[in-house]
Amino acid sequence: MQIILVSNHMAKARSITLTGRHLAAVTTLLVATVLALSSVFSYLAVRHAAEIRLPFLQDKLESIGAAEAVKTREMVREHLANMAARLGQMQGQILQLDTLGERLAGMAGVKIKDIGPAPEAKDGRGGPLQRPDSVDPHALQRALDELARQVEFRSEKLVALESRILEERIRKSMLPTSLPIRDGAISSGFGWRKDPFTGQSALHEGVDFPAEPGTPIYAAAAGIVIDVERHPQYGNVVDIDHGNGLVTRYAHAAFVLVRPGELVKHGQHIAAVGNTGRSTGPHLHFEVLLGGVPQNPMRFLDRPARQQFARR
Repeated sequence: MQIILVSNHMAKARSITLTGRHLAAVTTLLVATVLALSSVFSYLAVRHAAEIRLPFLQDKLESIGAAEAVKTREMVREHLANMAARLGQMQGQILQLDTLGERLAGMAGVKIKDIGPAPEAKDGRGGPLQRPDSVDPHALQRALDELARQVEFRSEKLVALESRILEERIRKSMLPTSLPIRDGAISSGFGWRKDPFTGQSALHEGVDFPAEPGTPIYAAAAGIVIDVERHPQYGNVVDIDHGNGLVTRYAHAAFVLVRPGELVKHGQHIAAVGNTGRSTGPHLHFEVLLGGVPQNPMRFLDRPARQQFARR
C-alpha cells in the first residue's frame, strides 16, 4: 500500500509505502491497547464497585456470591453424606470381619481374644442419630481415623489367626491321622498277642491290615522317606519321618514306589500290599514310633478315620 502526502509547506509531494508487516504491527498494537483498556476498566469497576456504588454491579456480585455459597454448601453436604455413608459401610464390614474371625477361631479350636494384640477398647457401639448436614467434619474425620485403627487391629488378628490355622493344618498333616489302607479290616491289633508262628505270647508293635496282593498302601501323614529296604522280618519295608521323633512304618509290601529322601504327601500312594518277610499271608503291618518307642496307631486316627473303621 502506498500513501501520498501533499501539503502547502512541502515543495513536492511525498509518498509512504506500507507493507504487510507494517499493517500487522499496527493491528496488533490496536488490539493490545483495546484489551489492556478493557482489563483496566473491568478491574477498577469490580474493585471499586462498592465505593462507586453502582447498583447493577453490586447486584451482580451479590447474585454471584450467593450462587457460589449455595453451590459450596451443597458440595460440602454431599461430601459429608458420602463420608457418613462410607463410615456406616465400613462399620458393617468390621462386624462381618468379627463374625468371620470368631467362626475361623472356632474352627481352629482357639478363642479370637487369645490371638494377636490385645484390643484397645471394648466393641460397644451406640449414640444419637446425626444428620449429614449436622455432623462436624472434624468429628467425622476423627471417627474415620478411629475406624481405620480398628480395621488395622482386626487385620492383625486375622493374620495371626491365619498363621495359627496354617500351623494347625501342618501339624495335622504331619500326624498319622488316616488309615494306610482304604478298605479292609484289622486282623491283629497293637499289644500282646499269641505269635502266629510260635504260638507264644509276644508283643505286636503295630496293626495288621489283611488285603489282596497289590492293594495300594497310602502314607498316613506327610513326611520324608528315611528308609526303604528288604528286611528279613518286615520284608519290603518303608519308614517315613514326620518330624519331632514321629515315624511310621509300612511292612510286608509287594513293592515300593518311593525312595529314601523323597518328600511324600498325606495320602500319597507309596507301596502295595504283599506277603514278604515274616508273614502268614498278604497284609500290611503298620507301625507308629515316637522316639523309637512303638505306639498304638489307632490313638492317632482322626474322627473320620475312626468312623470309617467303625463301619467295617
